[in-house]
Amino acid sequence: MMRSFFVVDEQHDFVVLDKAPGISFHSDDGPGLAAIAAKTLGYELFPVHRLDKVTSGLIILARSSSAAAELTALFTLHQVEKYYLALSTGRAAKKQGWVKGDMAPARRSAWKLLTSQHNPA
Repeated sequence: MMRSFFVVDEQHDFVVLDKAPGISFHSDDGPGLAAIAAKTLGYELFPVHRLDKVTSGLIILARSSSAAAELTALFTLHQVEKYYLALSTGRAAKKQGWVKGDMAPARRSAWKLLTSQHNPA
């Protein structure tokens, strides 16, 4: 069975996990990452941010509700820098190439890709 995460760092107030692709963050169709990690690590965890099911990468989970509030505020105030890297196998077909541009908030807490490149994603 594939592991859903690896612990990268554990601190008093938070834990950093390396989430595997294909693992849902939310408990939609079974236990989500936070629930799996809490059961595995043996203590309650609180979401700070999320990653899509198909996305792998580092995720921070707080070890208390007060730590979650503080860490969430840092993300909201853009005091935490996030970087995304997309990798692909194979060769791009015609009419395909770079996907590069700034990101901006869209509807329903989603993000959209812009044509400007002041701080490209």
